[in-house]
Amino acid sequence: MPIKVKNNLPAKKVMEKENIFMMDEDRAVTQDIRPLHIAVLNLMPLKENTEVQLLRSLSNTPLQMDITFLSTATYIGTHTPESHLNEFYKTFDEVKQRKFDGLIITGAPIEHLDYEEVQYWEELVKIMEWSKTNATSTLHICWGAQAGLYYHYGIHKHMLPKKISGVYEHHVHHRRIPLLRGFDDVFYAPHSRNTCVDHDEIAACKELIVLADSEEAGELLLVSTDSRQIFVLGHLEYDRLTLDIEYKRDIAAGLDAEIPVNYYPGNDPSKKPYLTWRAAANAMYSNWVNYYVYQQTPFEFINTAEIMGK
Repeated sequence: MPIKVKNNLPAKKVMEKENIFMMDEDRAVTQDIRPLHIAVLNLMPLKENTEVQLLRSLSNTPLQMDITFLSTATYIGTHTPESHLNEFYKTFDEVKQRKFDGLIITGAPIEHLDYEEVQYWEELVKIMEWSKTNATSTLHICWGAQAGLYYHYGIHKHMLPKKISGVYEHHVHHRRIPLLRGFDDVFYAPHSRNTCVDHDEIAACKELIVLADSEEAGELLLVSTDSRQIFVLGHLEYDRLTLDIEYKRDIAAGLDAEIPVNYYPGNDPSKKPYLTWRAAANAMYSNWVNYYVYQQTPFEFINTAEIMGK
Protein backbone atom coordinates (compact mmCIF):
# COMPACT_ATOMS: atom_id res chain seq x y z
CA MET A 1 0.00 0.00 0.00
CA PRO A 2 1.32 3.49 -0.75
CA ILE A 3 1.52 5.34 2.57
CA LYS A 4 1.98 9.08 2.23
CA VAL A 5 4.28 10.68 4.79
CA LYS A 6 6.64 13.63 4.87
CA ASN A 7 9.69 13.13 2.67
CA ASN A 8 12.19 13.15 5.54
CA LEU A 9 10.30 11.14 8.17
CA PRO A 10 12.89 8.71 9.63
CA ALA A 11 10.36 5.85 9.65
CA LYS A 12 10.09 6.20 5.85
CA LYS A 13 13.68 5.01 5.43
CA VAL A 14 13.06 2.00 7.68
CA MET A 15 9.97 1.02 5.68
CA GLU A 16 11.77 1.37 2.37
CA LYS A 17 14.53 -0.97 3.59
CA GLU A 18 11.77 -3.54 4.24
CA ASN A 19 10.54 -3.07 0.65
CA ILE A 20 7.32 -1.39 1.83
CA PHE A 21 6.07 1.20 -0.64
CA MET A 22 6.17 4.62 1.00
CA MET A 23 4.90 7.57 -1.04
CA ASP A 24 6.36 10.97 -0.36
CA GLU A 25 4.57 14.28 -0.75
CA ASP A 26 6.06 15.03 -4.16
CA ARG A 27 4.70 11.89 -5.80
CA ALA A 28 1.35 12.00 -3.98
CA VAL A 29 0.40 15.33 -5.52
CA THR A 30 0.75 13.83 -9.01
CA GLN A 31 -1.95 11.20 -8.40
CA ASP A 32 -5.62 11.98 -8.90
CA ILE A 33 -6.70 9.79 -5.99
CA ARG A 34 -8.60 10.64 -2.86
CA PRO A 35 -6.39 9.03 -0.15
CA LEU A 36 -7.70 7.83 3.18
CA HIS A 37 -6.81 10.31 5.89
CA ILE A 38 -5.62 8.50 9.02
CA ALA A 39 -4.68 10.35 12.22
CA VAL A 40 -2.42 8.65 14.75
CA LEU A 41 -2.46 10.01 18.31
CA ASN A 42 0.92 8.69 19.43
CA LEU A 43 1.06 8.61 23.23
CA MET A 44 4.14 6.39 23.48
CA PRO A 45 7.38 7.96 24.78
CA LEU A 46 9.58 6.49 22.02
CA LYS A 47 7.45 7.84 19.22
CA GLU A 48 9.72 6.88 16.33
CA ASN A 49 9.54 3.18 17.27
CA THR A 50 5.75 3.33 17.35
CA GLU A 51 5.66 5.15 14.01
CA VAL A 52 7.56 2.29 12.38
CA GLN A 53 5.39 -0.39 13.99
CA LEU A 54 2.11 1.23 12.95
CA LEU A 55 3.21 2.14 9.44
CA ARG A 56 4.33 -1.44 8.93
CA SER A 57 0.97 -2.71 10.24
CA LEU A 58 -0.95 -0.44 7.88
CA SER A 59 1.08 -1.39 4.82
CA ASN A 60 -0.84 -4.43 3.59
CA THR A 61 -3.69 -2.99 1.53
CA PRO A 62 -3.63 -1.38 -1.96
CA LEU A 63 -5.24 1.81 -0.62
CA GLN A 64 -3.38 5.10 -0.47
CA MET A 65 -3.23 6.63 3.02
CA ASP A 66 -2.24 10.08 4.18
CA ILE A 67 -0.94 9.79 7.75
CA THR A 68 -1.14 12.66 10.25
CA PHE A 69 0.72 12.12 13.52
CA LEU A 70 -0.70 13.84 16.59
CA SER A 71 0.82 14.56 19.99
CA THR A 72 -0.72 16.03 23.11
CA ALA A 73 -0.24 19.71 23.86
CA THR A 74 -0.81 19.34 27.60
CA TYR A 75 2.12 16.94 28.02
CA ILE A 76 5.33 16.89 26.00
CA GLY A 77 7.57 13.92 26.74
CA THR A 78 11.35 14.01 26.85
CA HIS A 79 12.13 10.74 25.05
CA THR A 80 11.50 12.10 21.54
CA PRO A 81 13.49 15.10 20.25
CA GLU A 82 11.50 18.31 20.17
CA SER A 83 12.69 18.86 16.60
CA HIS A 84 11.00 15.58 15.56
CA LEU A 85 7.72 16.62 17.18
CA ASN A 86 7.84 20.08 15.65
CA GLU A 87 8.45 18.75 12.15
CA PHE A 88 6.26 15.65 11.98
CA TYR A 89 3.49 16.11 14.57
CA LYS A 90 0.44 18.28 14.99
CA THR A 91 -1.64 19.01 18.08
CA PHE A 92 -5.36 18.46 18.41
CA ASP A 93 -6.07 22.19 18.13
CA GLU A 94 -4.39 22.19 14.72
CA VAL A 95 -6.64 19.46 13.29
CA LYS A 96 -9.89 19.66 15.26
CA GLN A 97 -11.72 21.30 12.35
CA ARG A 98 -10.80 18.42 10.03
CA LYS A 99 -12.51 15.11 9.30
CA PHE A 100 -10.51 11.88 9.26
CA ASP A 101 -11.38 8.51 7.77
CA GLY A 102 -9.66 6.75 10.67
CA LEU A 103 -8.07 7.55 14.01
CA ILE A 104 -5.59 5.40 15.96
CA ILE A 105 -4.99 6.05 19.67
CA THR A 106 -1.89 4.26 20.94
CA GLY A 107 -1.01 2.93 24.34
CA ALA A 108 1.05 4.72 26.98
CA PRO A 109 3.15 3.48 29.94
CA ILE A 110 0.94 5.08 32.60
CA GLU A 111 -1.16 2.14 33.78
CA HIS A 112 -0.40 2.81 37.44
CA LEU A 113 -2.29 6.11 37.30
CA ASP A 114 -6.03 6.55 37.55
CA TYR A 115 -7.31 7.99 34.30
CA GLU A 116 -8.17 11.36 35.84
CA GLU A 117 -4.61 11.62 37.22
CA VAL A 118 -3.08 11.49 33.74
CA GLN A 119 -1.74 14.93 32.85
CA TYR A 120 -3.38 14.98 29.42
CA TRP A 121 -6.61 13.16 30.35
CA GLU A 122 -8.91 16.15 29.70
CA GLU A 123 -7.29 16.64 26.30
CA LEU A 124 -7.69 12.95 25.49
CA VAL A 125 -11.36 13.11 26.52
CA LYS A 126 -11.88 15.98 24.08
CA ILE A 127 -10.22 13.95 21.32
CA MET A 128 -12.30 10.84 22.04
CA GLU A 129 -15.50 12.89 22.05
CA TRP A 130 -14.43 14.67 18.84
CA SER A 131 -13.78 11.27 17.21
CA LYS A 132 -17.48 10.43 17.40
CA THR A 133 -18.22 12.99 14.68
CA ASN A 134 -14.85 13.57 13.02
CA ALA A 135 -13.50 10.05 12.44
CA THR A 136 -15.33 7.24 10.67
CA SER A 137 -13.64 4.60 12.86
CA THR A 138 -11.32 4.78 15.86
CA LEU A 139 -8.83 2.04 16.71
CA HIS A 140 -7.65 2.06 20.35
CA ILE A 141 -4.50 0.13 21.38
CA CYS A 142 -3.53 -1.23 24.84
CA TRP A 143 -3.76 1.63 27.40
CA GLY A 144 -5.53 3.65 24.70
CA ALA A 145 -8.06 0.79 24.52
CA GLN A 146 -8.49 0.75 28.29
CA ALA A 147 -8.96 4.52 28.29
CA GLY A 148 -11.47 4.31 25.44
CA LEU A 149 -13.46 1.58 27.16
CA TYR A 150 -13.56 3.67 30.32
CA TYR A 151 -14.60 6.89 28.60
CA HIS A 152 -17.15 5.47 26.15
CA TYR A 153 -18.63 2.64 28.25
CA GLY A 154 -17.54 3.10 31.87
CA ILE A 155 -15.38 -0.06 31.89
CA HIS A 156 -12.85 0.09 34.73
CA LYS A 157 -9.31 -1.33 34.86
CA HIS A 158 -7.62 -3.20 37.71
CA MET A 159 -4.01 -3.77 38.68
CA LEU A 160 -2.81 -7.35 38.16
CA PRO A 161 -0.87 -9.36 40.76
CA LYS A 162 1.99 -9.57 38.24
CA LYS A 163 2.70 -8.19 34.81
CA ILE A 164 1.31 -9.97 31.75
CA SER A 165 4.19 -10.23 29.31
CA GLY A 166 4.52 -12.58 26.39
CA VAL A 167 2.74 -14.05 23.39
CA TYR A 168 -0.57 -15.68 24.27
CA GLU A 169 -2.99 -18.01 22.52
CA HIS A 170 -6.34 -16.42 21.62
CA HIS A 171 -9.64 -17.84 20.43
CA VAL A 172 -11.88 -16.23 17.82
CA HIS A 173 -15.57 -15.47 18.45
CA HIS A 174 -18.18 -14.08 16.03
CA ARG A 175 -16.26 -15.05 12.93
CA ARG A 176 -18.76 -13.34 10.61
CA ILE A 177 -17.74 -9.92 11.91
CA PRO A 178 -15.46 -8.37 9.25
CA LEU A 179 -12.57 -7.54 11.61
CA LEU A 180 -11.91 -11.29 11.92
CA ARG A 181 -11.87 -12.20 8.23
CA GLY A 182 -8.83 -14.32 7.45
CA PHE A 183 -8.19 -15.27 11.09
CA ASP A 184 -7.59 -18.84 12.17
CA ASP A 185 -9.67 -20.28 15.01
CA VAL A 186 -6.65 -19.89 17.30
CA PHE A 187 -3.95 -17.23 16.89
CA TYR A 188 -1.19 -15.60 18.92
CA ALA A 189 -0.75 -12.00 20.03
CA PRO A 190 1.65 -10.13 22.34
CA HIS A 191 0.59 -8.52 25.61
CA SER A 192 2.66 -6.30 27.87
CA ARG A 193 0.70 -4.68 30.71
CA ASN A 194 0.15 -4.50 34.45
CA THR A 195 -3.60 -3.97 34.34
CA CYS A 196 -6.71 -5.64 32.97
CA VAL A 197 -10.20 -4.42 32.18
CA ASP A 198 -13.19 -5.50 34.26
CA HIS A 199 -14.50 -8.71 32.67
CA ASP A 200 -17.92 -8.52 34.34
CA GLU A 201 -18.50 -4.95 33.19
CA ILE A 202 -17.61 -5.93 29.63
CA ALA A 203 -19.96 -8.92 29.75
CA ALA A 204 -22.77 -6.67 31.01
CA CYS A 205 -22.22 -4.01 28.32
CA LYS A 206 -24.64 -4.65 25.45
CA GLU A 207 -22.82 -2.13 23.23
CA LEU A 208 -19.61 -4.20 23.11
CA ILE A 209 -18.79 -7.47 21.36
CA VAL A 210 -15.75 -9.53 22.39
CA LEU A 211 -14.15 -10.86 19.20
CA ALA A 212 -11.08 -12.62 20.60
CA ASP A 213 -9.76 -13.47 24.05
CA SER A 214 -7.25 -15.59 25.91
CA GLU A 215 -7.68 -17.77 28.98
CA GLU A 216 -4.41 -16.37 30.34
CA ALA A 217 -4.37 -12.77 29.09
CA GLY A 218 -8.09 -11.95 28.90
CA GLU A 219 -9.80 -9.92 26.19
CA LEU A 220 -7.84 -8.86 23.11
CA LEU A 221 -10.26 -7.59 20.44
CA LEU A 222 -13.57 -5.81 21.06
CA VAL A 223 -15.82 -3.83 18.76
CA SER A 224 -18.79 -1.57 19.48
CA THR A 225 -22.13 -2.67 18.08
CA ASP A 226 -22.14 0.34 15.74
CA SER A 227 -18.61 -0.65 14.53
CA ARG A 228 -17.28 2.87 15.14
CA GLN A 229 -15.03 1.97 18.08
CA ILE A 230 -12.49 -0.89 18.02
CA PHE A 231 -10.34 -1.89 20.98
CA VAL A 232 -7.11 -3.92 20.88
CA LEU A 233 -5.98 -4.70 24.43
CA GLY A 234 -2.69 -6.25 23.31
CA HIS A 235 0.05 -5.27 20.89
CA LEU A 236 -0.42 -6.88 17.50
CA GLU A 237 1.72 -4.08 16.06
CA TYR A 238 4.82 -5.13 18.05
CA ASP A 239 8.06 -5.97 16.28
CA ARG A 240 9.82 -9.28 16.83
CA LEU A 241 12.19 -7.73 19.40
CA THR A 242 9.89 -5.33 21.26
CA LEU A 243 9.16 -7.69 24.17
CA ASP A 244 12.83 -8.66 24.24
CA ILE A 245 13.87 -5.02 24.60
CA GLU A 246 11.28 -4.43 27.34
CA TYR A 247 12.32 -7.54 29.27
CA LYS A 248 16.06 -6.79 29.12
CA ARG A 249 15.42 -3.15 30.02
CA ASP A 250 13.51 -4.24 33.14
CA ILE A 251 16.24 -6.70 34.11
CA ALA A 252 18.91 -4.00 33.69
CA ALA A 253 16.83 -1.72 35.91
CA GLY A 254 16.91 -4.34 38.67
CA LEU A 255 13.26 -5.30 38.38
CA ASP A 256 12.09 -8.83 39.09
CA ALA A 257 10.84 -9.32 35.54
CA GLU A 258 9.66 -12.73 34.38
CA ILE A 259 10.66 -14.14 31.00
CA PRO A 260 7.93 -13.32 28.44
CA VAL A 261 5.61 -16.29 27.91
CA ASN A 262 5.79 -18.32 24.66
CA TYR A 263 8.41 -15.99 23.22
CA TYR A 264 11.96 -17.29 23.28
CA PRO A 265 12.91 -20.71 21.84
CA GLY A 266 13.33 -23.03 24.81
CA ASN A 267 12.45 -20.10 27.08
CA ASP A 268 16.04 -18.91 26.61
CA PRO A 269 16.40 -15.08 26.45
CA SER A 270 19.75 -15.42 24.70
CA LYS A 271 18.01 -16.82 21.61
CA LYS A 272 16.23 -14.92 18.84
CA PRO A 273 12.51 -14.66 19.72
CA TYR A 274 9.84 -16.33 17.64
CA LEU A 275 7.60 -14.09 15.52
CA THR A 276 4.20 -15.80 15.64
CA TRP A 277 1.67 -12.98 15.37
CA ARG A 278 2.49 -11.12 12.14
CA ALA A 279 -0.21 -12.87 10.05
CA ALA A 280 -2.89 -11.99 12.62
CA ALA A 281 -1.63 -8.41 12.78
CA ASN A 282 -1.72 -8.04 9.00
CA ALA A 283 -5.25 -9.45 8.86
CA MET A 284 -6.56 -7.23 11.65
CA TYR A 285 -5.11 -3.96 10.35
CA SER A 286 -6.06 -4.72 6.75
CA ASN A 287 -9.61 -5.56 7.82
CA TRP A 288 -9.86 -2.37 9.86
CA VAL A 289 -8.69 -0.20 6.96
CA ASN A 290 -10.88 -1.97 4.40
CA TYR A 291 -14.14 -2.75 6.19
CA TYR A 292 -14.30 -0.08 8.91
CA VAL A 293 -12.60 2.86 7.22
CA TYR A 294 -12.62 2.57 3.40
CA GLN A 295 -15.99 0.82 3.03
CA GLN A 296 -17.74 3.09 5.53
CA THR A 297 -16.38 6.55 4.89
CA PRO A 298 -18.01 8.91 2.35
CA PHE A 299 -15.89 9.93 -0.62
CA GLU A 300 -15.87 13.48 0.70
CA PHE A 301 -16.76 14.18 4.29
CA ILE A 302 -20.03 16.02 4.76
CA ASN A 303 -20.55 17.60 8.15
CA THR A 304 -23.89 16.00 8.93
CA ALA A 305 -24.98 13.53 11.56
CA GLU A 306 -26.60 11.45 8.82
CA ILE A 307 -23.25 10.81 7.12
CA MET A 308 -21.02 10.51 10.19
CA GLY A 309 -23.56 8.30 11.93
CA LYS A 310 -23.34 5.57 9.30
